[in-house]
Amino acid sequence: MDKDTLFSSFGKWVSTINFQQFKEHVEVLGHDKYTKKLTAKAYLLLFLHAQLHEKESLRAIADGVLDEDLQKILGFESISASQLSRKNNQVDPSLLAKIFLDLVQQIRCHMQQSQPCRMPLKIIDSTTIPLSLTNYKWATFRRTKSGVKLHLRLVFMDKGNVYPEKAVMTPANEHDRSQLEVLVDEKEAMYVFDRGYVDYETFDRFFDEGIFFASRLKKNAVTRTIETFEVPKDSPILSDSMVLLGTPQKRTENVFRLIETVDSQGNLIRIITNRFDLDAEDIGDIYRSRWAIELFFKWLKQHVRIKSFYGMSGTAVENQIYIALITYCLLVLVQLETNAKQSLLQLSRWLKALLWKPYEKWFQRIQFHSKKLARGTPSAV
Repeated sequence: MDKDTLFSSFGKWVSTINFQQFKEHVEVLGHDKYTKKLTAKAYLLLFLHAQLHEKESLRAIADGVLDEDLQKILGFESISASQLSRKNNQVDPSLLAKIFLDLVQQIRCHMQQSQPCRMPLKIIDSTTIPLSLTNYKWATFRRTKSGVKLHLRLVFMDKGNVYPEKAVMTPANEHDRSQLEVLVDEKEAMYVFDRGYVDYETFDRFFDEGIFFASRLKKNAVTRTIETFEVPKDSPILSDSMVLLGTPQKRTENVFRLIETVDSQGNLIRIITNRFDLDAEDIGDIYRSRWAIELFFKWLKQHVRIKSFYGMSGTAVENQIYIALITYCLLVLVQLETNAKQSLLQLSRWLKALLWKPYEKWFQRIQFHSKKLARGTPSAV
């Protein structure tokens, strides 16, 4: 990127990517060994631009290169859809995974500075992305369907903001429970997940290793009550008890805490946890935060492009999902750097409107409207 581009809003947005480290990884993989035009860096920048603008096809991405400002950062004036397709199928997903994890580490450092003593709340879930059976036979999981599954660990930040921390992509027929131990790999955190991850042996191991969790228990789960705790009369908690999980033939070795409450529709929710140091209402609130990952998946599917893909190979699909996650993390880093009060969607709208303008204009708009929101003044956007 030239000097002018570095000072543009787009240049500032992507500036947190460690391009020197990226270049070293590219050299190790040999991706640019015989490349004269579409280098791995140009590919990354072009496809980030495509995600930001939700380009619908490779042809649309190629047509976007007619933009002279985009040409300056790419180093070429035209590209064909076939060239884009070849590169998209050649780039090793591990290259993009390294960028994603590096951005996650930067976000984590920001959060540790602002909340040094807080135990992270991490939400685990998955979403299935359906694919055409005709074009994606390698991802078949039903007689008439294909698809991939994105297993995700999401960190719940202050004020309900979130960021993805770890991602695993598998065929859609992979059971969620098989990825639980992959996504739970740190002790200093509180994990929240739904009943699809219930596994009594794993729960016992979590208890023994001091890994905190809260999960919804299945309706037909067998429990044996050891002790019942008193619940305040005005509490939304219906019951709070210490239990063993499972039948006499196959029962947990450790005791867990079972909390019964109701959701916003009045449906019964049974929450199992190994936290005995928190109020039952706090546990209920922690579990309800799991909804944040559903909203995150909804955001991804609505505001970046992961519902349809630019390529039909497994590599192309994985690359596109990683670039979507990188797009999200780059916006989170801007939000943290500017202390923005606006949503990521609003930040991205302003970014697209001021893409090639000096980045100060983008930041000034963010800060101006953040101050208005802090004062309680309605923000006209």
